[in-house]
Amino acid sequence: MPGGRLTHQDRRDIGAGLTEGLGYAEIARRLGRPTSTISREVARNGGPAGYRADHAHQATDRRARRPSPAQPLEPPAAVDADGRDPEAVRSFVEQFAELMVHAGLPRMAARVLACLFTTDSGTLTAAELVQRLRVSPASVSKAVGYLEGLEVVRRERGHPRRRERYVVDDDVWIRAWTTDARRHAMWADAARRGAELFDVTTPAGARLDHMFRFFARLSDDMAGGLTEAAVGDALTVLAALVHAGAPLTVDGLATALGWPPGRVTGALDDAEQHPDITDPVALRRIPTGSYTVAARPDRLTTTQREALGQLR
Repeated sequence: MPGGRLTHQDRRDIGAGLTEGLGYAEIARRLGRPTSTISREVARNGGPAGYRADHAHQATDRRARRPSPAQPLEPPAAVDADGRDPEAVRSFVEQFAELMVHAGLPRMAARVLACLFTTDSGTLTAAELVQRLRVSPASVSKAVGYLEGLEVVRRERGHPRRRERYVVDDDVWIRAWTTDARRHAMWADAARRGAELFDVTTPAGARLDHMFRFFARLSDDMAGGLTEAAVGDALTVLAALVHAGAPLTVDGLATALGWPPGRVTGALDDAEQHPDITDPVALRRIPTGSYTVAARPDRLTTTQREALGQLR
């Protein structure tokens, strides 16, 4: 009955629910019990990682036979050593892991990362992860290997017994972001080489060129600067304008360089938005819609410009 003592079978059902990864509320719903009953039962008998139905039942029998002072009818809700509600912590970890799964992370890798993030130290051993997640050491090892590939988790040799520990650092997201930016730059470089090989005037070459410009821009935005390929395009356009010695339109540059107009436009935009890479010259757009180059005004003083003008 809902208000009665937990039976041995109830405790076996609680243990099975914890193994499945269920929260206290769901276990309570299945047993028709208050959630507080389940949370107190688990907290008294080893916590989520150490709960064993047979041991819990025997311990309860011993406590019932032991003389004790009167107890309040409703003990306070169980909390962990840090004063946190275990059910609330468990629920958050599950939700956090599920969010990462929806973002594309494999479920076991997401659970491992959620565990590491929700420990104050940010570090756990393989044995601790196995105990918390109730999974095999092989599952933990595979998940950690995947997370290492993303550069969000690292290993370190700790003490005592030189046990290996898995660590998540405070700057993990910055490093993950940088890794993604590098990957996008690699995609951009591969697509650029493909576009040159197949020729941008063909459907395959044009498709690869669009891919190049997409990933180059994405990598640029993520890295906070231009990719090597984007810098090269900007400098090539500037060199073309210097060599021409006269203003050129986008179409004129595209024809001369053998590039699609979109690539020329992107290179011109990068040269305008990042004048540091064009030093000591600067790109200038004139009213006719053409482009030309000129010396950066901050490179020469007024006196120097006047003196150079007299040499013409």
